[in-house]
Amino acid sequence: MNFLGIDLGTSEVKVLLLGDDHRVLAQQSAPLAVLRPQPLWSEQAPADWWQALTDALDRLAASAGPAAMAAVGGLGLSGQMHGAVVLDAQGAVLRPAILWNDGRSAAECALLTERVPGLSAIAGNLAMPGFTAPKLLWLQRHEPALFARIDKVLLPKDWLRLQLTGECVSEMSDAAGTLWLDVGARLWSVELLQACGLGLAQMPRLVEGSAASGQLLPALARRWGLGDAVRVAGGAGDNAASAVGIGAVAPGSGFVSLGTSGVVFVTTDRFRPNPALAVHAFCHAVPGRWHQMGVILSAASALSWAARLTGQPDVPALVAPVPGLGPDCEARAPLFLPYLSGERTPHNDPLAQGALVGLTMDHGPADIGYAVMEGVTFGLRDSLQALRAAGTAVAQLSLVGGGARNAFWAQQLASALDVPIVTHSGGEAGAALGAARLAWLACGGNEATVCTPPPVAHRFEPQPAQRSALLQRHARFTALYPALRDSFHASSTAG
Repeated sequence: MNFLGIDLGTSEVKVLLLGDDHRVLAQQSAPLAVLRPQPLWSEQAPADWWQALTDALDRLAASAGPAAMAAVGGLGLSGQMHGAVVLDAQGAVLRPAILWNDGRSAAECALLTERVPGLSAIAGNLAMPGFTAPKLLWLQRHEPALFARIDKVLLPKDWLRLQLTGECVSEMSDAAGTLWLDVGARLWSVELLQACGLGLAQMPRLVEGSAASGQLLPALARRWGLGDAVRVAGGAGDNAASAVGIGAVAPGSGFVSLGTSGVVFVTTDRFRPNPALAVHAFCHAVPGRWHQMGVILSAASALSWAARLTGQPDVPALVAPVPGLGPDCEARAPLFLPYLSGERTPHNDPLAQGALVGLTMDHGPADIGYAVMEGVTFGLRDSLQALRAAGTAVAQLSLVGGGARNAFWAQQLASALDVPIVTHSGGEAGAALGAARLAWLACGGNEATVCTPPPVAHRFEPQPAQRSALLQRHARFTALYPALRDSFHASSTAG
């Protein structure tokens, strides 16, 4: 039997075909564009997700061949978290989806916290503009006529599920990122919904990520040459799916992700919130487990920004000279705050901004490339320190995402985080692989044999000399945000 994994990212949709021998049989992707109609806003049209998905699956079916597609027994979904897709009573999309990296709802976060003082004890998280609940409060306050027409609120991947199955269903890991879920109890919180002017009837049905949520519509099954009874798994939010993909389902296992955003993810055996340091506590995609997560909003995307800033053709051109800067690069390079889209862990500040500090006439693109890479590393160190403050211990972390291909960065992370870092063969499949594995579980697969770590490609141990140099610079890095915070806020609100 084969299994399909679908990952709805921010910049692309990925689809993957997995065999029951763990071989990836085929992969395809289709790009997506983000709309930014106003400062702090970030939106996408759900119709664009569907077009990208159908394009990618059409090409996957053509490349994999009829026999491989006919053997598909299950389909799993992964996706960008926190987005708000609002539907009317006929199931029509009322407006573009507001995305995870949208920062417009800071005032609504304060309002929600005022309405529910015990919010973080129930939801496991502070109210932040990235979450779904403040977005709906913003709609209620700024688009009240539209808000009154809302019949259902779906997360991005769950809107795709509706198109695939006709069912309004979500699962625990993604629902935990809304601020409407009682994360410890794994069910919707009536109190949190009512604080946003919503009720249970407007929420999708909940299942575990490894359980069946419905069946693929027959017309779509015929389009892609699939069987008549393709089971669609609950799936997962993108980070929980990535954890399933690299086998991080046991307590204490985890990963670092270098994608558009940066993530430190550790599986736990119980609900362990630490909202004071903006640590996220979510349900995992498998039953009876949760996870803690520190998130920085700009990671590999900060390198793309730096490449454009310095006139380099792409990120590889920017960072290729970095290893050749020599052992003194920690002393001579500028420092970089990676808060280009605001920040979550540990600052919870949507108005935080990026900064290059210590530039001189002697610095060139490679120095800036190093500084940006190091600034992201320091942001991830801050996240891991916040998780450790909540009692989480890790012995090793896997490295996933586009940044995992850079050996220099992997070594820097190992030294700065003071934990061995491993990369995996096929680790770039990430969340799409995890989604396919969840489909496998929904079709009766055993977790112990399905959720195995892929083979280790490289292992990076902390280097004491590098760690010492990095910690000295990290001390200067951590002093910058409090020194610049008032300036960030003044410039963000000016005019």
